[in-house]
Amino acid sequence: MLRAGLSELNVFVAIAHQRSFSAAARTLGVSPSALSHAMRGLEGRLGVRLFNRTTRSVALTEAGEQLLRRVAPAIADLEDAVNEVTSARDRPSGSIRISASESAAKLLVRNVLPGFLATYPDIHVEFVVDTRLVDIVADGFDAGIRVLEDVPRDMIAVRFGADMRFAAVASPAYFAAHEAPRAPHDLAQHRCIRFRFESGTLYRWDLEQHGKSASIDVDGPMTLGNLNLMVEAALAGIGIAWVPDHLVSAHLASGQLVRVLAEWSPSFAGLCLYYPANRHPPTALRLFAQAVRDWAEAAGLP
Repeated sequence: MLRAGLSELNVFVAIAHQRSFSAAARTLGVSPSALSHAMRGLEGRLGVRLFNRTTRSVALTEAGEQLLRRVAPAIADLEDAVNEVTSARDRPSGSIRISASESAAKLLVRNVLPGFLATYPDIHVEFVVDTRLVDIVADGFDAGIRVLEDVPRDMIAVRFGADMRFAAVASPAYFAAHEAPRAPHDLAQHRCIRFRFESGTLYRWDLEQHGKSASIDVDGPMTLGNLNLMVEAALAGIGIAWVPDHLVSAHLASGQLVRVLAEWSPSFAGLCLYYPANRHPPTALRLFAQAVRDWAEAAGLP
């Protein structure tokens, strides 16, 4: 017997995604007290607690996580169905929610979004910047952007990024005071700028040359969770950063940064927009994916 209505489930998904009653209320255009009342009623009928609430935070319980995994895709499918009917009658509309790293989002914001949003003014695009490798289906995203090797196999991937290489870089002032490393093990003697994922994991520097590889757990005075800030730290002379080379190409050309261990920098397939293969993509996402393909083809990218 159904114990939850569609409106209540929609409220539940909004609160789960926003992790806040007040933020969800603003999104839905209702009062926080109305959402609290709706959730108390839903929890009472289901006989389980869906959220752990404090004065400062809202977190899903285990039961809430389980319900979200099943309900969020269904709600998204219903919204897609309504948007498709509307688009067929009038002009394309709907929302696209995308999980991406900052640098990946910036690439599409600069090159694809201006033309796309001008062509489809009724489509809304939201980027959620995150360094975690999220489950886009369970977390309520329509699509994600990651390097090709990180895209799950059950996804459709739209390649739009050139092959990527990482670069070990530091300022001329840093190398004036420290001898440049000649091999990966020399990094143990250097001040390195580390990267930490939101999951808490520290990124190891994976270097490779002619079939030889080295995975280095570097040390240094600073740890950051943002690649652009790592570049800024390198420019400031704090130490050596290991970052995608497209982020530092202009600084290398100007002489503001110096590259070392270039022969140890591996190359791998670049960025992709990806979305579930086992679900019919909504009109808005299908059009956006095509816009990404068209831009990549026009730019001569893979």
